[in-house]
Amino acid sequence: RGVALDPGIRLEVLEVFKSCLPYRQLVEIDSFCRLACVVHNIRVAMMDEKSTVPSTTHEKAFVLSSNDDAALSDAALNVSGHKQELQRNFGLLSLCGLGITSGNVWFALGGSLNVAIFNGGPPGVIYEFIAASVFYWLVAASIAELASAIPSAGGVYHWATLTGGRYGRACGWFAGWWNVFAWLLALASITQIVAAQATSMYAVMHDDFETQQWHVFVAYIIITWITVLIVLYLNRALPPIEIISGFFVVAGVFITILVCAIMPHVNQQPYATNYSVWRDWQNATGYPSGFAFLAGMLNGAYAVGTPDLLTHLAEEVPHPSRTIPKAILFQFVFGFFSGLFYLIAILYGVSSFDDVLASLYLFPLAEIYRQAAGSKAGSVGLVFLAFLPALLSCIGCCVTASRVFWTLARDGATPCSRFFSNVDRSTHNPFRAIMFSGVFVTVLGCIYVGSKTAFSAFVGSFVILTTLSYVTAILPHLLSGRKNVVPGWFWMKGLRGFVVNGIACAYIIVFNVIFCFPFSLPVDAAHMNYASLITGGLSLFMLVFWFIRQGTYVGPRKVVLDAHVLAKDAL
Repeated sequence: RGVALDPGIRLEVLEVFKSCLPYRQLVEIDSFCRLACVVHNIRVAMMDEKSTVPSTTHEKAFVLSSNDDAALSDAALNVSGHKQELQRNFGLLSLCGLGITSGNVWFALGGSLNVAIFNGGPPGVIYEFIAASVFYWLVAASIAELASAIPSAGGVYHWATLTGGRYGRACGWFAGWWNVFAWLLALASITQIVAAQATSMYAVMHDDFETQQWHVFVAYIIITWITVLIVLYLNRALPPIEIISGFFVVAGVFITILVCAIMPHVNQQPYATNYSVWRDWQNATGYPSGFAFLAGMLNGAYAVGTPDLLTHLAEEVPHPSRTIPKAILFQFVFGFFSGLFYLIAILYGVSSFDDVLASLYLFPLAEIYRQAAGSKAGSVGLVFLAFLPALLSCIGCCVTASRVFWTLARDGATPCSRFFSNVDRSTHNPFRAIMFSGVFVTVLGCIYVGSKTAFSAFVGSFVILTTLSYVTAILPHLLSGRKNVVPGWFWMKGLRGFVVNGIACAYIIVFNVIFCFPFSLPVDAAHMNYASLITGGLSLFMLVFWFIRQGTYVGPRKVVLDAHVLAKDAL
């Protein structure tokens, strides 16, 4: 009775149990205390009506009227501290579909094979992918832990603010902006790849067709705005679309592996030898072989480097504290095994990498599939199997990019924050933030027409920008002794958490330096690695804008367990 009536006592009880009980049990204790309070107040009200027991002023203060209850319902908050405005349309299955579609590992590996092959040949491609995946498992575990404890659409932006302590506002600011730019560039990158696929499929069947950059740009614009329109007006249809997309990803990689494994035998073409696939190290970068291996891990990192993808839908899925870690696990397990088996199949099926590198097709898989399938029609068919899920992955990337930008806008961290933080009542989504994402990607497409090198410089900084945002949240969490966050459903207890967080941070810090080196030696302007320049330029913009806004910027709010207006299914 004392715990029920006195909120101070209730907070003290929760504080005592915080160090020894899981988060969900703390919520259950808090809910029980509140239920006890309601039951007691009902009894007091009934006694008052009979005038049998006089109620004290203290007790009357806790009587809940129907009007109060309605007001609390209308003001229901999510873990970000904001009113719950988005509909929780997604479930575990649709979230897994989104994860394996937008984080489409096998497709990303195939699309970058013509670059990855220089860092060690076929063995380098395989082993560098495995090494990058192992490190990203640790990064993903760190991300999943924070997502379970603080399931907010802001993701790393919100976590960095809370784990950063006295420096939380600045940490959150930079983490959020790095993450925003990373996902906008990811959307531009995948859209350009899909546009290149479309033009390559046409070029395969028309020998006299010479692909121009403006051809890709036209396809790029069409794909961008089809994607934006789908995200704008089919909000409730997005979960089933992602489930269907996930099916196409699974079916596409399965069929592609079978075709690449079987068709060379059917066409009586020789397979690559075991030696060439597993042991024939070919370093064409000009760097020592050890450094070439480390630098080549960038290709694997590009393929698997989206562990925060699903965290930005925390406010659109019920019980995100449990659901998101499960979906991240599925995304990474499927991504690793599908990517590894896919690489093995196509590397055995390619008869001449010289022809692949000399191919005029903008999408390298067109020539690889032509060799493996033994015909142009087979090549177009396999490219289409990659094209369809890649096209659908643009939807997921657009959703993620717009949600990250919207979360910054609602905390006043963007220009025209009040305008972009609006959630449209008819479409039930951040309509203006989605439109901004489409306009931003369109402008980047214009850069592609003017200079392919400049466009590649922007999208090539994706890995560095994402990992910088991750380490800004994980490193303060580690340095604070992992005490600034109340554990969620998934939590790495004891020494294991420190080891995983520590290795993840060390990997990000060391490899971000390595990933800024030129791709090969000698270096010229067309083949320079401009990731450090782009990252530095964007960071300078963030710094200048920080000094402009720091006086009014507050950042994400910390919602304690005692928050009785927490929305249903918010945890």
